[in-house]
Amino acid sequence: MEPLRFEYGDEVRVTRNVRNDGTFPGMATGSLLVRRGSTGIVRDVGTFLQDQTIYTVHFLDEDRLVGCRDGELIGGDDPWVETLIEFGDTVAAALSLGVRGKIVAGPGDEGEVLKVLRDLPGGPAYHIRFPGRTLLVPETALCAATVSEVEEA
Repeated sequence: MEPLRFEYGDEVRVTRNVRNDGTFPGMATGSLLVRRGSTGIVRDVGTFLQDQTIYTVHFLDEDRLVGCRDGELIGGDDPWVETLIEFGDTVAAALSLGVRGKIVAGPGDEGEVLKVLRDLPGGPAYHIRFPGRTLLVPETALCAATVSEVEEA
């Protein structure tokens, strides 16, 4: 297990939307608990399955205590760049994407966001898993994936 990055009383920022996984009382499973970019104060540190650090964070604006994994948090003073896309989203290529002159994903091809990179000089970019390949793609080359009628129902 990694050494602790944050201690009791540290201000932190959550890097992804946190939804109720069924363990937050009084709210439906899947309900939004805390929006990405929100800041809070570390109130406790624990572990889950003996290998994951979990920080209990008090998000003052929402007045909620929420458990967050280490990878979901950055320091409250760390630079924050708002992004249109987040980890786990399904996106589509807005244009042809290639490697060494070979097209590997065409417009409309869907992929899953594996990692958000907010601090690149050209603006936000993402590691996107397209079928058969993972690519580093700038935000400007992506759009929201189309939602099928089955998913809407």
